[in-house]
Amino acid sequence: MAGSPDFPKARLHVVTGKGGTGKSTVAAALALALATHGKNVLLCEVEGRQGIARMFDVDPLPYAERRVATGLPAADGARGGVVHALHIDPESALMEYLSMYYKLGRAGRALDRFGVVEFATTIAPGVRDVLLTGKVYEATQRNARNKGAIEYDAVVLDAPPTGRIAQFLGVNSELSGLAKVGPVKSQADKVMRLLTSDQTVVHLVTVLEEMPVQETVDGIADLRTHGLPVGGVVVNLVRPRELGDKALTAVRKGKVDTAAVTADLKRAGLDADDALVDGLLAEARDHAERRALEDEQHAVVAGLDVPTYELPRLTAGIDLGALYELAGMLRDQGMA
Repeated sequence: MAGSPDFPKARLHVVTGKGGTGKSTVAAALALALATHGKNVLLCEVEGRQGIARMFDVDPLPYAERRVATGLPAADGARGGVVHALHIDPESALMEYLSMYYKLGRAGRALDRFGVVEFATTIAPGVRDVLLTGKVYEATQRNARNKGAIEYDAVVLDAPPTGRIAQFLGVNSELSGLAKVGPVKSQADKVMRLLTSDQTVVHLVTVLEEMPVQETVDGIADLRTHGLPVGGVVVNLVRPRELGDKALTAVRKGKVDTAAVTADLKRAGLDADDALVDGLLAEARDHAERRALEDEQHAVVAGLDVPTYELPRLTAGIDLGALYELAGMLRDQGMA
């Protein structure tokens, strides 16, 4: 049973990772894990793929917060909270920004009709990321004074890949340097104070392969260089150990007792001819070689001096039931 979570002060959990590592799955599972004891959690995505809708089997999300699931029930039997989801697109975020801070109202909608909004978010350097992070900031900082808005205990952001996460999160620092005074600078400073505080943690997702692990190593170094708080590393899609250490060593050294293998196959009622035995030994060698490479990468991850968590490869694929299963594992390991 899990004890206290590893990041008790965090309200914003940013999840990043190299493409193909399953960062969106981990973000969704983390949101379910955090939504215990009646807590409200918001799961956000900013990359325009509607991945949340597919994972939770709901209609494509608009630019509005939608309830998508009940949180993971607590180990003591307490009810789960609620997970809401939000698909943030920069055009809608800009319209909201103009309405909130500049009171444009109808004028803002007119800009949208003339294509000015699309131009600003596509052409102007950094504007897109400023708007996306600004919306996440707004959701994270809500309190009882925000009448009619849902107050969240935690926000989980399915963020851009590791290679550009520091740039994405640090864009407001650049904006603050450009805008010396006024509401733009004030807003940028507030966002950066949140992102560099202990209320924020950036988690990295990897698999046990050389390129994703190296990108994780580089990503942690980049985050620390920019003063952004590193959370944990989730090693995803971990394969089961088909062979024990003793058997793996024998396979690698070519010292497998083929006669014993043949006898075992025959006792199982199989026609253990030479072709079958040779094929099985070839698969065993492939497994042993892959396991050796994975063990090397596992040692690299273990040396990163950050909390680490492991999730297995689920052969049946990812659906809501699988997300709850993964959420339970993250909670049991202390991530939530």
